[in-house]
Amino acid sequence: MRINRDNFLEQLKKGNEKALEFVVEEYGGLLLSVIRRHLAILPGMQEECMNDVLFKIWRHIGQFDDKKNTFKNWAAGIARYQAIDYLRKYAKELEMKTWREEDQGIQEAGREDEDIVRMIESEISEEVEQMLSCLNETDREIFLKLFYQEKNVDEVSRETGMKKEMIYNRISRGKRKIRTWHESREGR
Repeated sequence: MRINRDNFLEQLKKGNEKALEFVVEEYGGLLLSVIRRHLAILPGMQEECMNDVLFKIWRHIGQFDDKKNTFKNWAAGIARYQAIDYLRKYAKELEMKTWREEDQGIQEAGREDEDIVRMIESEISEEVEQMLSCLNETDREIFLKLFYQEKNVDEVSRETGMKKEMIYNRISRGKRKIRTWHESREGR
């Protein structure tokens, strides 16, 4: 069977590997450009990130709803968030390194790593601020605590004085706002 624009989604959902090949041929350039934009300072991780993006598309194609979004935007969103995850993981790895050796070369490398961490944190911060700009201050604070600072709902509930049910409701509404905002930006 020949895979084309009309049947690739159906075939992808059926697990046809040729449909994934079609995705790579048709959308690979877009996905790679999204990844490269976010991982410009980490070129060695771009290919691995691309593989993870394709794997996520393959695994989660059942969640794609063509009534809510285009495949192109959905796949680009996966690439964007996967690249941001790579930045966060890399920044954490660098922060965990300790440079106790007295060797000047190692100390210089430590300073370079600190500069990279600052660049990564700046990139992530800009992305997060842009994405959360459509939320009110309270919802933005909840999202930052849960998804950026990686706190659990119990901690956020204690810190904000809100009931967990209220936090879950705000998360649900906030996700819809972010999705709507993102879709409107993609349609520009």
